[in-house]
Amino acid sequence: CEILSSLPLQMSLYFNVYFFPFWWLITVAILYLKYPDLSDYYKFILVTIMILVSLTELIRLYLGYVGNLLEKVPELAGFWLLTLLPQLPVILFLLFNEGLKIHSLERAVHIIFAAFLSFQVLAAFFALRRMVNTLATRFRLTEFHRLEERLPAP
Repeated sequence: CEILSSLPLQMSLYFNVYFFPFWWLITVAILYLKYPDLSDYYKFILVTIMILVSLTELIRLYLGYVGNLLEKVPELAGFWLLTLLPQLPVILFLLFNEGLKIHSLERAVHIIFAAFLSFQVLAAFFALRRMVNTLATRFRLTEFHRLEERLPAP
């Protein structure tokens, strides 16, 4: 039995677990400092983004750990989709939207978080592809052996 878990993905998830609280604290602290200077719609957008990112990140990291370590394709696919769709665009919005009055520390932690997410999208894609191909091959071999057992010998 070949181990299908991705070590680079697992290392990235491990460091992301420790980086996320640091990112969250810095982002919330800077949001608190610049909140009075923001327009009303940016205030609403940023608070919504913080709630969305916080909830999604917890679910995403759990699915990544379970999907990668236990070699479960649905969980790893869920991790990949949560990374690709809500998380990466939101972080890129926080990184590149100049209407948010981005501070240099905030930009630095967003760049690191975006790098984590970009790497995890690629690593999860390759790990997922490898798992699916291996599991499909195992399934075909199992079905072939079942067919061999059912056929009478000449």
